[in-house]
Amino acid sequence: MKLGVFLPTYLLPGEENRHGEQIRRFAVHAEELGFDSLFATDHLLTAQRFYRVSWTEPMVTLSFAAAVTTRIALGTSILVLPTHNPVVLAKEIATLQHLSGGRFIYGVGTGWYPPEFEATGGTSGQRGRRTDEVLNASMQVLNAPDQTYQGTFHQFSNITVEPLAQVPPVWVAGGRQFAHEASPDRPTMDPRVLQRICRWDGWIARPTSAPNQIVEDMKEIDGELARQSSSRQAKGFTVAHENFVWLTEKAKHSDAVAEQKTRMLAIISDERPWEYIEAVYLTGTIDEIQVRIQQRIDAGVEHMFLHTMTADLSQLDLFAKHLLEPFKKAAPAGGRR
Repeated sequence: MKLGVFLPTYLLPGEENRHGEQIRRFAVHAEELGFDSLFATDHLLTAQRFYRVSWTEPMVTLSFAAAVTTRIALGTSILVLPTHNPVVLAKEIATLQHLSGGRFIYGVGTGWYPPEFEATGGTSGQRGRRTDEVLNASMQVLNAPDQTYQGTFHQFSNITVEPLAQVPPVWVAGGRQFAHEASPDRPTMDPRVLQRICRWDGWIARPTSAPNQIVEDMKEIDGELARQSSSRQAKGFTVAHENFVWLTEKAKHSDAVAEQKTRMLAIISDERPWEYIEAVYLTGTIDEIQVRIQQRIDAGVEHMFLHTMTADLSQLDLFAKHLLEPFKKAAPAGGRR
């Protein structure tokens, strides 16, 4: 079991003047404590449907974190690919790989916020096709010089993007999620998403996916890989999952949840009711959160990365004490197939 954390890239009112220092200290301390990875979220625009805050640009922020760390992996969960140009993105990835010593994890997805697609020349209906084009074209450029690509939305001829560094693993997000009117997508594994996941190196289960839904998704992934005469083990395929948590050592459930509600709703909007948030995110006492994490490990999750609600290093210390140490030797119940 590998455990990572998200960089505190959200823009909190009143914190602007010290945000860069907060991210620097957070990245350094996460590596010192032994966390496996640092992740960053991608939102081009302020997506007030689900968040009260906006976020710094992920590739620039990860480069900032790379400069003050030496070992810890650096990932995106996820880059909203329909909003990116594949050549520009390949240049950014190649540069980050070059400067960080090959520590980048290319976590990708289709996104869900229509204004972001429209602001970059697309539509919600094109997001799947644009995702595949940006992913295919960017990886083609990252793999070799003198590349040509002719897609519906992107075309280029005989180009080379340097530095040609280590090609990153690609982890694709998607799958089932909690069935609710406030959820942005249906609670199903879309066949096109399944194909995309199985083509690449790993899968990021949704933060809004319950353990039983992760199990159902993995059955479909294993079935599709078997149809391709492959398996997760043969591909070196990683099962990952992101989630949100605020840790408190208060022993009483109601006291812990009251504190978590205050902290989480400083970041997450009330577009979704608190009952929804409790159903999908990690809330409760330390013991209860540990049980919920174990359920995800039992479902097959191998690498989990968690959002903190603050840049305060005391949360990192609590994560290390109550999550990193207890679970670092844990293994998914079924292992890789």
